[in-house]
Amino acid sequence: MKAAINVLRTMAEGVSALMMAVIFCTFILQIAVRYAVGSDWFVSIFGNVIDASYFGWTVEFILVLWLWTIFWGNAFVVQDRDHVTFDIIYNMVRPGTRTLLAIIGALIITAALWSSIGPTYDKMKLLRLKSSATLPVKMLPIYSIYFVFLAAVGLRSLFRAWDCVRHGADRELHVLPYEEPLHAEGRQ
Repeated sequence: MKAAINVLRTMAEGVSALMMAVIFCTFILQIAVRYAVGSDWFVSIFGNVIDASYFGWTVEFILVLWLWTIFWGNAFVVQDRDHVTFDIIYNMVRPGTRTLLAIIGALIITAALWSSIGPTYDKMKLLRLKSSATLPVKMLPIYSIYFVFLAAVGLRSLFRAWDCVRHGADRELHVLPYEEPLHAEGRQ
């Protein structure tokens, strides 16, 4: 099971890295088109073979990929211990109370995220009709990654609550069984 989870985590990291690489390549294309295509030396060598106005899609494409990278990364790559937490009170209480606070907090996060899926979709239904300004796609698929984020982070929080019920909250603080501990081989 742990090997399968590691493979899935590696694949999720690979998807994030691929999206970042495509963002970078698109950005380089954007710069080349902006500064080279309209220049006198480019026109003298290649003529007007490339029209810079056809590359307006690069701006929106980068924004869409950035949106996907953020939500994908937070749903599948960023681990629980990587999040900023305000845990002064949490660390001051006894272990049993910490477990109770962790369970309640995780269940609140799960309930909040999952209960927002329906109302968010109701508000976003209009996006099924609207098309992107420069990309050949409707807007709802562009923003669909948000639903994946809500579902995945809610599931992770529910798993955190279940893990705290079974093992308590102090087991390797904020490291779930599918996450690699900080002291694992190769990490310091």
